[in-house]
Amino acid sequence: MTHPVPLQFQDVDLDQLATAKGRIVAFAAEGGALGTGAKRLNKLTRGALERAAASEAFGKLKQGEALELGFPAGLEADAVQLVKLDRRADVATARKAGGAIGRSLSKVATLVLADGLQRTADLSFGIAMRAYEFTPHKSGEHPLPGPVTLMTQSPETVAAEAAPMAALAEGVFFTRDLVNEPANVLSTFDFAARLAAMHELGLEVEILEEEDMEKLGMRALLGVGQGSEHPSKLVVMQWNGGPKGEAPFALVGKGVVFDTGGISIKPSAGMEEMTMDMGGAGVVAGVMRTLAMRKCKANVVGLVGIVENMPDGKAQRPGDVVRSMKGDTIEVINTDAEGRLVLADVLWYAQERFKPTGMIDLATLTGAVIVALGHENTGVFSNNDALCNAFLKAAAAEGEGAWRLPMGDGYDAKLKSRIADMVNSCGRDGGSITAAQFLQRFVKPETPWIHLDIAGTALLKADSTLAPKGATGWGVMALNRLIHDMFEK
Repeated sequence: MTHPVPLQFQDVDLDQLATAKGRIVAFAAEGGALGTGAKRLNKLTRGALERAAASEAFGKLKQGEALELGFPAGLEADAVQLVKLDRRADVATARKAGGAIGRSLSKVATLVLADGLQRTADLSFGIAMRAYEFTPHKSGEHPLPGPVTLMTQSPETVAAEAAPMAALAEGVFFTRDLVNEPANVLSTFDFAARLAAMHELGLEVEILEEEDMEKLGMRALLGVGQGSEHPSKLVVMQWNGGPKGEAPFALVGKGVVFDTGGISIKPSAGMEEMTMDMGGAGVVAGVMRTLAMRKCKANVVGLVGIVENMPDGKAQRPGDVVRSMKGDTIEVINTDAEGRLVLADVLWYAQERFKPTGMIDLATLTGAVIVALGHENTGVFSNNDALCNAFLKAAAAEGEGAWRLPMGDGYDAKLKSRIADMVNSCGRDGGSITAAQFLQRFVKPETPWIHLDIAGTALLKADSTLAPKGATGWGVMALNRLIHDMFEK
């Protein structure tokens, strides 16, 4: 997998500046005031930084953005990057500044003069997150960035603060890799194997095969994958870092490794992006990896239903009726509304087996949520105000956009079927809401629950603050924060 760039923290030693190789990063506050390290660098460059900080171009920059000075006189470095950042900047701005640094690290070395900054650990997290590249399928050499060193006061303290963020970056990268992988690589076999390998981190990993799910009555899930050459799987990952015997919190993910739409086939334009239809399962996997790597003091179980939706002679047809593990029957109006069928059985299994204290599912579920919220926010649906508000607070703290959408009896009534207990699809209007209403039918009233529709946020066609275009890993940070705030404080 792709690993974050290694970062090292050291005491401030400004005598190194003249001979430092590669790239040097310095900071100036609003108005152009230079920090201590930047002042020494300015002297070595005969006033170049001061002139840059006073320039119109620098004045137009927003906090966290940067200006480049190429081949500066008086230094052996190839470039100096001047970042606009106040020393007391908030978390989001410090991470944004780190992102500006991380997108252009030197292949030789990068030295960051972080002396005087109060959010150096968050700055380092932004560097690591934005330096991500997915290159396994590109020919030729892809040299990694050279060593990245942050000069700061109390480097040991900053390193300790940054350690759990490094584990978080590992989890986000794991999710991004999974979502970016093509389906001929990330088959149901390969996906399950990558998750099973996390037992080395201390996770208990169990894989249920099709015969196991058949015995459990999971015909909703199994119906989705019956047209594929690759068998469906259910992977259960347990992290038991909390009190022994205490019920876990559950995370459930949709893992459709490729979605053609089945017999209700999708338009060909853009279908190549359906390699990301396992994004919900990818986020669950990334969160579980983070929890294990940082030795989280909570009990959490992650469950992912892994299937492939293909149009084969054995494939599920529109009009078929399947029976879920719960026992409810579902008329399959549209085989492209398959994710909710997968989640229905996994949600019920999670509750029956683990009796969780709460449950959150994630899925790239509907195009309708993109119509409603674009690519800025994930759609949030819930049956519990306290849990929902806690999640929204965690998402805001991590800078991950999330917006709560309504649910209600009027939407639920649209699920009525003439021949079964419910339909799996009921038209375009309110599509993301009726999908959530469908899922709620498989959530016990006593179980606090959130459904996250990440169709618009799992993969972007343009760079974002902390990620290049492609998979974002949205949700790993917010869920890790939620679990910390709920169970570890």
